[in-house]
Amino acid sequence: MPRIKLVLEYDGTDFAGWQAQPDHRSVQGVLERALAELLGARARVEAAGRTDAGVHAEGQVAAFSTDRELPLKAYARGLNGLLPPDVAVVAAEEVPADFDPRRWAQGKRYRYRISNRPVRSPLRRRSAWELFGVLDLEAMRAAAPALVGRHDFSAFRAADCEAAHARREIRTLAIEGASSADVTIEVEGTAFLKHMVRNIAGTLVEVGRGRRPPAWVAEVLGSKDRNRAGPTAPAHGLTLVEVLYGQGRPARLSPVTASDE
Repeated sequence: MPRIKLVLEYDGTDFAGWQAQPDHRSVQGVLERALAELLGARARVEAAGRTDAGVHAEGQVAAFSTDRELPLKAYARGLNGLLPPDVAVVAAEEVPADFDPRRWAQGKRYRYRISNRPVRSPLRRRSAWELFGVLDLEAMRAAAPALVGRHDFSAFRAADCEAAHARREIRTLAIEGASSADVTIEVEGTAFLKHMVRNIAGTLVEVGRGRRPPAWVAEVLGSKDRNRAGPTAPAHGLTLVEVLYGQGRPARLSPVTASDE
């Protein structure tokens, strides 16, 4: 029975998140309906993680098993003809039968976008948090290293986060761009708590606005108190950029991208 790995891109604006749920439009729901039409049978899709309502993806990873043998381009190209305009398959490959997109993942990379231009941007309104006061990026960069490494991120988890513990490792945290222009916060880590990246972004913005000194971020982290951190940044600024896998897990077996013939 072939097992297929898909890499997905989607605009999360009009989705209630990744996970299928009654009476709400979800990425998983529209993907499974399109697969049922393509395969002639239902296929249960598993993802590397659940994105929240409004969160986007450039490299969400999903996988499913099927009895039907199809060429990979049927998934990389044919499936896109059945999907709505705000979600697409950008790559497909066959993987080992036991491939689990969540358990095999060794990390994820997220990007949080901020539009710091002095006026609102119609082209950025669905994909960036618009902040009109000038941000002090140097202060934000001075604060960021306190979050790199393995720590208890209780101060940056959502109140309803169901994770068993809050210890996570951030490998890199970079703030790019320029004040009064476009700013990105790039975060790579082994795993993330619910709203963790958005809470980090909201906390760093407090420093960028001059409301708190850079050293405050380390104090927040050490407090393990969510009430001490900054606000949760809006979901629409967040994009899941990439899910990271180690050598050999999964094995790369002649991947076909959507641009291949």
